[in-house]
Amino acid sequence: MDRALLSRVEKQAWFHRYPRGWPFLLFAIAAIITAVSVVSIERADRRTRLVELDRNLTEIASGLQRRASENVAALRAAAALFSTRETVTSEEFEVLVNDLRASGGSQSSMGIGWARRLGVLEVPTFEVERREREQADFIVFPRPQLDQGVATPIVFLSPMDEWNRRAIGYDMYSEPVRREAMDAAVRLGQPVASGRVHLVQDKDSPGSAGFLIYMPVFTNVDGQRTVKGFVYSPFRAEEFVNAAAELYRVRDVEVALYDRNKSPENLLAVRRVPGRNGATLDRRIVIGQREWIISATSKSTGALTPLSRITLIFGLIASVLAMALGWLITSRAAADRQVLEWLSRQSAIRNSLTRELNHRVKNTLANVLSIIALTRRRADGLDDFAESLSARIRALSATHDLLSESDWKNAPIDQIVHSELAPYMEGSDNHVEMSGPEISLAPNDALSLGLAIHELATNAAKYGALSAPYGRIHVRWNRLSPEVAELHWREEGGPPVCQPEKRGFGRDLIEKIVAHELRSEVDLQFKPGGVECTLQIPIRHATEFSLRSNRRMGGEVP
Repeated sequence: MDRALLSRVEKQAWFHRYPRGWPFLLFAIAAIITAVSVVSIERADRRTRLVELDRNLTEIASGLQRRASENVAALRAAAALFSTRETVTSEEFEVLVNDLRASGGSQSSMGIGWARRLGVLEVPTFEVERREREQADFIVFPRPQLDQGVATPIVFLSPMDEWNRRAIGYDMYSEPVRREAMDAAVRLGQPVASGRVHLVQDKDSPGSAGFLIYMPVFTNVDGQRTVKGFVYSPFRAEEFVNAAAELYRVRDVEVALYDRNKSPENLLAVRRVPGRNGATLDRRIVIGQREWIISATSKSTGALTPLSRITLIFGLIASVLAMALGWLITSRAAADRQVLEWLSRQSAIRNSLTRELNHRVKNTLANVLSIIALTRRRADGLDDFAESLSARIRALSATHDLLSESDWKNAPIDQIVHSELAPYMEGSDNHVEMSGPEISLAPNDALSLGLAIHELATNAAKYGALSAPYGRIHVRWNRLSPEVAELHWREEGGPPVCQPEKRGFGRDLIEKIVAHELRSEVDLQFKPGGVECTLQIPIRHATEFSLRSNRRMGGEVP
């Protein structure tokens, strides 16, 4: 066997031990590296998105505060008009509001309104006055209670569309959230935003949310500063957020606006953006002296970034290639291992054949010497000696021919026995008696039986019945069952037999190798009168043996 090949295959034996595990291990390692890479890319992308989101949140907050400042500026301008004039007609108010809207002062609101501050007892008189002047159907609602003390009905609200018309006459002081904002505006003397309210204009939309910004209008009466009323702007929260969105470039960020606390009941508006939620940042801003919370959530269109998807695709390709490479390596290692095993079996067979050949040569020489001796004792002359000797040597040769040239076909037992014992059955000096029915054996079984008969005959020629002039061999066989035959060998007329002190190769061959091949125990007894041996031989059909032979050969040839 090539020692270099043996050394290389032995070094690769660890591949052979795990022919399927190593490809999957390589695949798992490459997949883990890919997964770690994707996770790292995603983490870096999240950090980048977080920084970008913080910048966007600053821009969003700036947009909201800018829209609020524009409306506060318009309210201050309108408040100046009401503080300097005793009375303002609806036409004058409409002109003022149109001018302010034309300059962009109230783009995000539903308009600008004027609400007069009255004592509860003054409400009926004020209603009569408004009906007589400009508003024939003016009425304050809900009717203020005496314990309320103050009423603040809406007098003007421009533009006077179908939604704002619903609010004329509404007493805003009757609602706690509006009342709190108006009181704070009076106390601070500054524009103040209310909390979340449901606007009167949106009575047909129960779920809508809004807020108002109040600007107090003061006047001096007898040297005392009193509150004349409020200039205010109502806002739909959703429209306010959308109007502020026009001032920043962010389009992939979802914005939610909360009043003071981030809770569902304080949610003012949400600007929805399609996509998968990413990082979220919150920021507090102050609009009209009131604290709001802006919650910005980044959005993405896919589960992974483009770079992560590319990394994942190439990583999976690399993992499959690594698994394929591992499979090729382990397959090669397994093939080399099979070659090694086949070469090892061939080497063992060659060694066994060499030993068998040496043994056969020695036995053949012993048989030849025994045949010469027996022939010499019984020969009447030189010609008779030469003729008998030639016949026995030809018979010995025929035995070998029968075993080597059987071409794996069934061989009858009588031909096997006759082929091995032919040298001792020539002429009138017959030393063998054989009898039994016609039974054919499969090739391997025939070879094993031939080996056993050959060894028994050799032993008899060396030490037993065939070494004496009047020695006899009795060979009989019969069928024990359709699957088993039994052959009995018995010697007589030879030298007295005793149990040998040590085992020879021939005995091992019969009791171990032949017994193993025939799948039965060999009963070999050294009786004083002569050696006796009983063998049980399987009777197998040619098809059965052919299948078994093919399987065996398929397992030995790489």
